Amino acid sequence: MRFKYFLSVLVLEFAGRAAFADGVTINKMTVMSGDVEVPVEVAIPSGKGPFPPVLYIHAKRGYDEVDRRHITTLAEQGFLVMAPDWQTGRFIERWPTTHDPATENDVEAAMDKLISYHYACRIPIGIVGYSRGGYYSIRLAAKRGKDIAAIANYAGHMQNPNAPEPEQLFSVAPEVAHVSTPMLFLIGEQDYELRRMNGGRAFYSLYERGVPVEMQYYPLARRAFDFRNDQTPEEKIATRHARERVKNWLRKYMKVDKDGHCSDDTYSAHLAQFKLILIVSANEANQDVEIKHAGKTPKGYRGRL
Repeated sequence: MRFKYFLSVLVLEFAGRAAFADGVTINKMTVMSGDVEVPVEVAIPSGKGPFPPVLYIHAKRGYDEVDRRHITTLAEQGFLVMAPDWQTGRFIERWPTTHDPATENDVEAAMDKLISYHYACRIPIGIVGYSRGGYYSIRLAAKRGKDIAAIANYAGHMQNPNAPEPEQLFSVAPEVAHVSTPMLFLIGEQDYELRRMNGGRAFYSLYERGVPVEMQYYPLARRAFDFRNDQTPEEKIATRHARERVKNWLRKYMKVDKDGHCSDDTYSAHLAQFKLILIVSANEANQDVEIKHAGKTPKGYRGRL
């Protein structure tokens, strides 16, 4: 009986793709970070996967409908997007003044989940960060650069939020010196001077070391130009331009084709493992059921539901 239950779960997971044919689907789930349950939303494109994976890291204003619209747009562009809410799981109020380093583990836990997610191509991920989310992106890139193909930051904070004021003004986070991931900065020319200075210094630091980096300034655009309720006509145009700019940046360095499809062989091999052999472990029933198909069994493979 338990075998039938586990097998049903597998069938539903893979058959579920058909349900996304009419548009983007957003699923809500949690990932564990130590003993903390981190709320996560996953935006899944329509059509047949796999899809290039993107980690979306929200600003300190909190995760809300603005971010949901943003990840929906990314999914409409063909990206599988995972967006952890790094505040709610630890009962952090919106607009925190200080930075809680423990939340970095929460974001990284979501990144690990994204990398192994069934609909994700098995390629280095992209990251889209917003404001404080930019700081998380450089922390991850300095630590796990091989897992990250490209970063795009909207008004990204390039300094430790807990650093003293002089460092906020006149330097960038030390992680910037260890980042080799291609990075795109997007910022309105009327954003806060501190943020423009901070991002500018990070740009020059990356450029001097030969890291692919570009800075996109938007004339007449204010802070949060892409979701302001009082958007000017110019800011609406800037928003459309920014979304396309990010899409093209991610596609270029994630090495997907012109239609946004993955070209990696590793995901095909991942799926082939299920066609070749599936070992269902029903621990509580203390039984293993093996289903073999024609072909060579991948060495050491053990599928678990």
